[in-house]
Amino acid sequence: MADPSRVPAGAAPAAPAEPLDPSDASAGNAPEDRPMGFGEPFDSGLAHSEALLAGRELAAAEDVLLQLLDAAERLPDSPDVRFLRGLLLADVGMVRSERGAPGDGIPALDGALVLLRAVEPHATGPRGRPLWLSILLKALLERAEAARRSGDHRTAHTLLDEADRRAEEPCDDGARRAELADSRARLFMERGDWGAAEELLTAALATAPEGPAPYLLTSMGLLLASTGRPEQAEDHLDRAAERFRALDPAGDEPAFLTGHRGFAAVRRGDLDAAERLYRRASVALERQGDHVSLAVCEQARSLIAQARGSADAARELAASSLSRFEDLGVRLAAADGLVVTARQAFEAGDHLAMKDMCERARAVFEEMGAYERCAQTDFLVARAVDGLLRAGRFEGHEREALDSALALALPASLALESMRADFATGHARDQWSALSRSAVRLVFELALLRRDQGLLFELVEFRCAGAPLAPAPAAEGAFPGPGARGSLAPPDPGARGADGVRVALPPRVLMGEGADRTALQEYVVAAEGRYRRRVTSDRTVVATAGPSPSFPYPVPTVLVRLADAGDLYMTWRWTLGAQGFGTGYAPGDDADAVTAELAAALPGPGEDVAAALADGAMTDPARERDLAARLASVLWPAELTDQIRQVGEGTGVRPLVRVQPSPRTGQVPWELLAVDGDQRLLDLADVVLAVPLALGAPTDASPAPPAPPGTPPLPAASGASGRHGPGDRGADPPPVPAAPTGRTATAPAVLVLDPRVPGFRADSPLGSVLGRPGTDPDLLALVRAHRDAGDMLPAVSAPEEALRRTDQDREWLGRALRSGARRLLYVGHVTSAPVEGGQSEDARLHLCCGPETEGHAEVVRSHRPLSAKDLLTGGADGRSGAELWPSPPRVGLIACESGADARFTESFGLASAVLRNGADLVTSARWVLPTNLALHRFGRVPPDERPLSALVAAVDAAHDAPDPVRALADWQRTRLDRWRTAGDPSATPLMWAALVTATAEPPRSR
Repeated sequence: MADPSRVPAGAAPAAPAEPLDPSDASAGNAPEDRPMGFGEPFDSGLAHSEALLAGRELAAAEDVLLQLLDAAERLPDSPDVRFLRGLLLADVGMVRSERGAPGDGIPALDGALVLLRAVEPHATGPRGRPLWLSILLKALLERAEAARRSGDHRTAHTLLDEADRRAEEPCDDGARRAELADSRARLFMERGDWGAAEELLTAALATAPEGPAPYLLTSMGLLLASTGRPEQAEDHLDRAAERFRALDPAGDEPAFLTGHRGFAAVRRGDLDAAERLYRRASVALERQGDHVSLAVCEQARSLIAQARGSADAARELAASSLSRFEDLGVRLAAADGLVVTARQAFEAGDHLAMKDMCERARAVFEEMGAYERCAQTDFLVARAVDGLLRAGRFEGHEREALDSALALALPASLALESMRADFATGHARDQWSALSRSAVRLVFELALLRRDQGLLFELVEFRCAGAPLAPAPAAEGAFPGPGARGSLAPPDPGARGADGVRVALPPRVLMGEGADRTALQEYVVAAEGRYRRRVTSDRTVVATAGPSPSFPYPVPTVLVRLADAGDLYMTWRWTLGAQGFGTGYAPGDDADAVTAELAAALPGPGEDVAAALADGAMTDPARERDLAARLASVLWPAELTDQIRQVGEGTGVRPLVRVQPSPRTGQVPWELLAVDGDQRLLDLADVVLAVPLALGAPTDASPAPPAPPGTPPLPAASGASGRHGPGDRGADPPPVPAAPTGRTATAPAVLVLDPRVPGFRADSPLGSVLGRPGTDPDLLALVRAHRDAGDMLPAVSAPEEALRRTDQDREWLGRALRSGARRLLYVGHVTSAPVEGGQSEDARLHLCCGPETEGHAEVVRSHRPLSAKDLLTGGADGRSGAELWPSPPRVGLIACESGADARFTESFGLASAVLRNGADLVTSARWVLPTNLALHRFGRVPPDERPLSALVAAVDAAHDAPDPVRALADWQRTRLDRWRTAGDPSATPLMWAALVTATAEPPRSR
């Protein structure tokens, strides 16, 4: 249902009124200190009308109110009588608006406001003033509702602004303020301002007196269903039904609530349930005379019929719904009906009718400021043009048709995607993206169809730039008290994910240093002008950058970015040591299949580790090689491999491949890809992870990158072609200077090795990772070397004292980092955030923190983890995360799925938080890391081999090397050789290929 109705809060059944007799009315005094009643027959008549309204018997309620109004008009004039008449007119206007056209009630409501405003000087006293103010607010809200439903949004806003000012004066228990929030939220919803509506409703639900009112829950349910969260919507609607039953235990479920349940069922994909619910709601609405809501039901049933292939039924229902809306003067809903009918006309092949209806609907949407609907209508037309184009209907004019479709679809997709920033949580943004994904997919398909490599490049660059964190309001950083629930979710238990972080709009992406073009710039301008909203921020980032502080000497570097848009799209360009670029493409079904095969081979929590080690594809060299070959065939262009090989042979230096994966490819071990027989990408290049451009701080200068796509061909290695798209050629890279050697340790390394998690035994899920302290000679040697060099924190007298410590909580870690550290090595537990939740910032690092510790994560037993959100947002004292936990240049996070950021649309996990707080480089794990014990028990690894300990030692040594990326890659190559030549179980790629090193976009601003 697109238009939730509201039952007056507190309405309860009452006995039938006595026959009306105006001579019994009290009509002498102004509404000052008298009781809440008006005398008979008005008190009993008003109670009876409230009961009728609660039962949705609108016609009967109007009859009672008109009798009361007639009686009041025959009383001698006085402020008290004018107040009574204003109250009655407000109720009459409300009923007429709901019974007929929304405008039918406007004259009565305007008359009520005239009377109520006129008696304000007489409304005094501790009882009279609140009573008058409550009735005035009711009239303002009902008049704003009538304006909204009539399409007069400007008047609705003006009336709600007046109500907001009036509500600053105490008038009741807060119910009117809740109604005001609900009315404002529904106006936002109608205009497509979903994020603002959600914040208003969330706050109102959290502060509503005596529990949330049913209409607030109903509106929130509608919003959640509209923005792709049907399960949460149904929870809110169930709670609304409970509240309605509490108000009227003998009454039926309100029909409009049943209709909302139908809408949630549609969003969930259960069309049978949706049809049953809409039919039941329609019967009740027709009986009640609520023709607007009945038309909404018919519109929804039309869409259901269309989805089921019942074209005739769909057209009949759509025509009936549209006719009702037009007769009632509900212009916005009528325009929605035109769009529904336009879709049906397109399906029937009547493209001229479809175009005409879309144009008529769009004119209404633009006039009423419903720009989200404008964007969706433009997308519909673009999709129609695309369909006609693929059907061969534009013979000889294909290019013009493509240009027209892109001119509509691309700005519309930018506007729809920019609405993500309106939402306060990552979960809501993720679900909104699911709704807007079809627009993004169409844009990429059109660019691919046009074979426009430059446009594909810009699309990928823009989509991969990411969204930066928005400045948090003052209350955002506040923590609950000691021992309290750790998340910042409001009291509303149905608001899943309400404790996320906010994001700003994506930055503008400059296609090269000194370039005069930003990605999609003409389409951005069109979107902002056409839909009256910003789609990018004022910040500008450069698509390419020079050497990172992580690399001590220039390395030939290729930057590879991937974007999910139904299918998988890739771009690459050489940023150092060579010139050239290319684009790649893989069908979505192929990408899904091969990444699913990879996921099945990887260890997961609990028993999944045993299964992966015992019989997974990554534990057998032949099966692993076949999987690596399939991954390469789908995800990696052979032309890019040729370029990498050519550049490496020309310089004698392995190039550096910087990959920014898409969420779908976030667990792909790029190093393992079998790019030529059994030759792996790791044999040809060093591989690191590139992070979204928006993650880092803005910069003013960086070395000049090559010219952007669209310029004349550049000299480079052989270009891409075939399935992976066209490319360009280029020259050999310049000589690379020799790497410097040696490093002076000027600050300690902070070592956090298997800290004890309060409340968890050594053999429990958050127990020991490295085993009993003192039993692992590799780890003891690692600690002894640091201790003997005097360059580690904590200071220990014996190496085993560095393991399983109980004092390494977040305060200890903060002090150690703030004292100055050259690097941090953490080995322990990480609990990754669920990908389907969309909130990577919920990833948690497990230190020694007890329940009294302040933080955003929930307490687990007697332990509060340190979340990525803590690292990002800081503490209750106002200090930022970077101030509390400043990252040293190099950080190792050796824990299960500590590097899962890339699997999310928004990269705000632990690795990203560490980079944001100042690190130049962070090494983490793409998937669950088996312990030594698990490898011995399930992976056929001999007891004297300790692969996890070897991995920790390799990361520790690499992070102290002049070139940490090359050092770690060299170690990985030794493991790969052992795996290929002997199938050594201790060299399984499940361990060493899990490591991924991410580097900051250089140069960093600190």
